[in-house]
Amino acid sequence: MKRTFAALAALAPALALAQATTWNIDPGHTQTGFTVRHLGITNVRGEFKDTAGTVRLDEKDPSRSSVEVTIEAATVNTRQDKRDAHLRSTDFFDVERFPKITFKSTKVEKKGDGYEVTGDLTMHGVTKPVVLEVGALSPELKDPWGGIRRGVSARTAVNRRDFGLQYGTMVEAAPVIGDQVKIEIDAELVRPANGAPQKQSQAKPPMSVQPAIAK
Repeated sequence: MKRTFAALAALAPALALAQATTWNIDPGHTQTGFTVRHLGITNVRGEFKDTAGTVRLDEKDPSRSSVEVTIEAATVNTRQDKRDAHLRSTDFFDVERFPKITFKSTKVEKKGDGYEVTGDLTMHGVTKPVVLEVGALSPELKDPWGGIRRGVSARTAVNRRDFGLQYGTMVEAAPVIGDQVKIEIDAELVRPANGAPQKQSQAKPPMSVQPAIAK
């Protein structure tokens, strides 16, 4: 009997990974960044400071997995107030009319150590299919607040004009703003140790201890 219990205990971690789990994206420890060419000679980088969502992960059968992400367009930040205000205007994201950028997966496939996630990206009122190249997930880690966490990174590239972001002028032979936008997401996923999805409000650690795990 003791051997049976010991064997079951040894199998528990593997059985847990074999089951589908639901994770919240922790906005406080997730960054959505983008890169676009300026004048064809250099890169300008920015980020959206508020990214949330859920990930349903089935490592045994990735086709049963799903991803939903919501980005607050008004949180765009390129470290220059005037430029950020222009990006929020009707020339670009038009955040008053289109406050959210969303992604909803339609297919998840295993690819090497990571995944290939196909889904619908909605931005500026336009929905287009995109493919996210997702890296390997980190091992699970217990945090001090009763949660389990994993890290993951994803990347893709889109043509901004496909989403109605047409603003731009030419200088000599180069555009002031490039059409291709590279997008990278570094996400921290969290769920309670009991397996139920953790509420977003619980995902952020208390302010008194947050600096200890800040990037």
